[in-house]
Amino acid sequence: MEAMTYQEFLRPADFVDSGDESVRTFARDAIAGISGDKARAIALYKAVRDGIRYDPYVDYTDPGTFRASEVLAAGRGFCIGKSALLAACARAVGIPARPGFADVRNHLTSKRLHALTQSDIFSWHSYTELLVDDRWVKCTPAFDRSLCARAGLAPLEFDGVNDSLFHPFDPAGRRHMEYLCDRGAFADVPHAAILADFLKHYPGLVENGKAGGNFHAEVSR
Repeated sequence: MEAMTYQEFLRPADFVDSGDESVRTFARDAIAGISGDKARAIALYKAVRDGIRYDPYVDYTDPGTFRASEVLAAGRGFCIGKSALLAACARAVGIPARPGFADVRNHLTSKRLHALTQSDIFSWHSYTELLVDDRWVKCTPAFDRSLCARAGLAPLEFDGVNDSLFHPFDPAGRRHMEYLCDRGAFADVPHAAILADFLKHYPGLVENGKAGGNFHAEVSR
């Protein structure tokens, strides 16, 4: 792919709204004093992973739940919102980025979340692709360090070179996350398609997500 075609992954979009001043400030603060795209990508990844609390109990009918700037303002979000934020932060500092999506089987979740989804298959799980040293590298900033500690997992690390997706097994050898179908990467979050699938497959989660909850408190070793 020629460099010129990367421009769409540098421009602000509706949900990957890298032109928002709060996003730009957050990104600049995260990379302050750091040079080189790889080191900056790692710093941005950690800033979003640990600076934004993972929370699947959000209002999925609100487009702001999927928008980078609003996830940043809320200080919490689920995988899609956090991936959009990481992509927006990267674009804000000149690193081409795009949200990617896959269907996964999650074997470790809370009882309440499983009851609401009625499934261990999660459609449209999101990661972020960053262009580092002319290579697209995948990383997943969803689970923050404090949540991983409660679950007895090491936080997922990213070195800017290798793809960093969910742990296939937990420390006890139990399968944690299994990728079933890669939906690919997009210039922006395909919000309408995602919401339609969530309403079809997870109506309980969509309805009850508005009421909120404390996912961190539900997760334990």
